[in-house]
Amino acid sequence: MAPFNLATISSSLIYNLIFLLLGMGFGASLELSGFGDSRKLAAQFYLKDLTVLKVMFTAIIVAATLIVLSSALGLLDYTRLWVNPTYLWPGIIGGLIMGVGFILGGFCPGTSLVAASTLKIDGIIFVLGVFTGVWIFGDSVHLFDGFWNSSAMGRFTLPELFGVPTGVALILLILMALAMFYGGEIAEKFFGKKETLNARSFRPKNKAKIAAAAVLLSLALATVVIGQPTVEDRWDRVATEGERLLGSRDVFVHPREVVDLKKNTTLKVAVYDLRDEGDYNLFHIAGAMRVDFDEVKAPEFVKRLQDDADNVIHFLVGNGDFLAAMAWRSLKAQGVLNLYIVDGGVNHWLDIYKPAACVATKGEEAGEETLKYKFQYAVGDRIPQAHPDFTGKDPLPCVTAVASLDHHAASNDHATEAQVDYVKKVKLQKKVVAKGGCG
Repeated sequence: MAPFNLATISSSLIYNLIFLLLGMGFGASLELSGFGDSRKLAAQFYLKDLTVLKVMFTAIIVAATLIVLSSALGLLDYTRLWVNPTYLWPGIIGGLIMGVGFILGGFCPGTSLVAASTLKIDGIIFVLGVFTGVWIFGDSVHLFDGFWNSSAMGRFTLPELFGVPTGVALILLILMALAMFYGGEIAEKFFGKKETLNARSFRPKNKAKIAAAAVLLSLALATVVIGQPTVEDRWDRVATEGERLLGSRDVFVHPREVVDLKKNTTLKVAVYDLRDEGDYNLFHIAGAMRVDFDEVKAPEFVKRLQDDADNVIHFLVGNGDFLAAMAWRSLKAQGVLNLYIVDGGVNHWLDIYKPAACVATKGEEAGEETLKYKFQYAVGDRIPQAHPDFTGKDPLPCVTAVASLDHHAASNDHATEAQVDYVKKVKLQKKVVAKGGCG
């Protein structure tokens, strides 16, 4: 299923040839469309020649239709497709700055490279200006870093903006593009060829364009009828690999590895506690966020995890493994990266980091998702066992009272714990960024 992972051939000649041919094809398309001519590019701002608008939006709606349709048919996993994160106000200001440069210079960065490749002097000068601007920006961005990273909205798309199904958003996008094409051709006749509106027929006559528009709208309508895959559908597509990871326990991480990762200042460990509120209040790992199991499938929760930086490691924890494994399947199906399970849940955590007897004692064996430790009262994360990575937090009064009696035994316990090895399983995955277009 697409998108295909080319990392396995990243050092090969074929890998480099693929991107060389893609780049040459893109450049050739721009040149053949006239995008190497600054006069044609600038003419769009005077409504005399709207080739740029028509070519770019044709590419947008065709690509969008193929992506949405492929996702609906199960040929493409859309969750694995990179979508540039949205930074609203920096994006607006940056767009305005680029637009002014486009108007004054007649090129955008991509089209200037096309012009430079055909040795057009204005294109070469513009490329030099682009590199100069990049250098100035790189050396000055620290002065406005707060604004540069402000209004972050993560992976934000039109269906989320308008609150409509993906297929409906696609139809609206195509209708908007067709309206612009129609209005653009009228503007070209009026401003470019100086035809009067009275002499202009407003009825579309190009049968090829009408047929192409009908095909696109039909395909978009098909995506509405088929619908986008559910979480269950997505899991079915990755179930073989997912069940292999669960069966081999490659995603079950030992509590001590979790603690060691929390000590690493270059990483951020996010723990999501799937237990009910009562068990969470009795005891939870320091920093853990309680999440209802039903919330795991909520788009808002999934989006938050998808938008996390590459150095964030997500851990799911229950009292045992069952609940966390179920949640892992759901989130894995939706493309959440760096997703793991705390091995054995809270019960195993407390087996490793035993609480003082005055706080809790281990009870009889019960169901896997039942808390096996009987707490005298709710401690939350106010005991050292909740944060073994940090020893500066004062324990509860009863722990302080018995500390002198248990000091020697506790020291021996910690010495034993330190000698127990575990297999490191966390491997950071990074989102693959592929950018292109005029920017």
